[in-house]
Amino acid sequence: MQETGFLRENQRVLNDIRKLEIFEPFQEDELRNLLTMSKIRRYTGGEVIFKQNSADTWLYFLIYGKVRLVKDNKPVATFQQRGEVFGEMGAIACAPRSASAVAVGDTVCLATDIYYIEQLSGADKMAFGYVIYRVFTNVLADRLRRTTDDLLTFKGRGIKIW
Repeated sequence: MQETGFLRENQRVLNDIRKLEIFEPFQEDELRNLLTMSKIRRYTGGEVIFKQNSADTWLYFLIYGKVRLVKDNKPVATFQQRGEVFGEMGAIACAPRSASAVAVGDTVCLATDIYYIEQLSGADKMAFGYVIYRVFTNVLADRLRRTTDDLLTFKGRGIKIW
């Protein structure tokens, strides 16, 4: 893995991430705060981004490439669209990762250490916390909808789920 330092006052990166749909709710100052907690990480194919059962507070936004989530050596999801979020469950709960994330080919991510939200104070902490957790809520709601659709599809085929 190659990574930058924390992205302080990097206008080019700020302009690039502003183009990602997931960052639409963010104001300029909130994006600048996000960058102070973030690094650009580059991975080659097969490189592990994080391991199942490891614990950390890093959240990942896919910039380009492809990431496969693997649980107990079985693929469970693939991310390949710009702006897709992964690693949020471990970051939110500060719990061990439920799956591993592996780069499929050359992959670049914006990696954000949400531990630093706790380092903010007053209104900044409340405002940024609200926005980032709203992003989490949207991501999790979308994934729950897709999972429900998949379950209904399996039930429609006569496959017993429960």
